[in-house]
Amino acid sequence: MVDEEEIRQSPFWDWDFAFDAFPDIFMAFVEVTLLVTVIGSLVAAVLGLVIAILIMVLPKPLAWVVRWVANFIRMTPIVVQLIFVFWAFVWMDALTIGIIVFGVHYATYMSEVYRAGIESVPKGQWEATTALSMSAGRIWRKVVIPQALRSTVPSLGNYAISMFKDTPFLLVIGVAEMVTVAGERGAPVFRTTEVYTIAGLLFLAASYPTAVLINRLEKRLAYAH
Repeated sequence: MVDEEEIRQSPFWDWDFAFDAFPDIFMAFVEVTLLVTVIGSLVAAVLGLVIAILIMVLPKPLAWVVRWVANFIRMTPIVVQLIFVFWAFVWMDALTIGIIVFGVHYATYMSEVYRAGIESVPKGQWEATTALSMSAGRIWRKVVIPQALRSTVPSLGNYAISMFKDTPFLLVIGVAEMVTVAGERGAPVFRTTEVYTIAGLLFLAASYPTAVLINRLEKRLAYAH
């Protein structure tokens, strides 16, 4: 372990301290930040599609209720939601609560993306499925959803990146994600430059390649269309 007194007296950047802190920060990145982002994004993608479909197929009164709930969640700060759910469900693990809250919160955003994608399906496609006497389930599975996904995947990916960057909010429910762990390592010895630089570089190393892949996917889907 690096001597704390030496760290306090070291110059602007201390490589020994940076190498010593990196494993803890990286483990928090993998075990919390990345875990919440991946599982939360999957929850949001599936739930968002369900919300979008319910709004479009339910009777108007029920659809209005679903839309109102989604709008309420979307317009409420995620920090408030984390705190409320944490205290309302005290028996649940904080990390699980974080995944659920992030998933549900971003599902409300993704539902709007899905809805726009569904509405972009040409009217002729709907008419053709009706003429072929296809069942409602088959219409959605075979015709509508595949076409809607073609235009929504890039936007869904961007929301996943936004979720990734919002994970430091997990601190409010006591979940030590990457940025929190970085602060905990640097604060006692007044060395924050190294730890926050490492955290920032890990954010960049994960988000930038993802953004590039999303951009390429968007171009490929547009070309295929």
